[in-house]
Amino acid sequence: MAVVELFRALGDPNRLEIIKRLSTGKPYTINTVTSGLDISRQGARKHLQILVDSRLVMLETKGRDTRVSLNQKRFDEGKAFILDIERRWDQRLEALRSVVESD
Repeated sequence: MAVVELFRALGDPNRLEIIKRLSTGKPYTINTVTSGLDISRQGARKHLQILVDSRLVMLETKGRDTRVSLNQKRFDEGKAFILDIERRWDQRLEALRSVVESD
């Protein structure tokens, strides 16, 4: 299930912070997007690789810089999953309300 990778990748505070920073919509360099995270350069690369593997972010090399940007389509997949779960719960709650109110 592809959505599992998405949520697994978001399950780390450092990766969530990277995503939060990228949510501005503009690309950042690796150093800029990971600065202040209190992780090593190697740790930053590891976190970014997990985000790339889950297709949440994209890396693009331009000259000596590597730019990191958000993959909005991937977030739309996660959003659709959550909306489906929400719809199912709404249906169940409505059925429960109907039963309770019919008595």
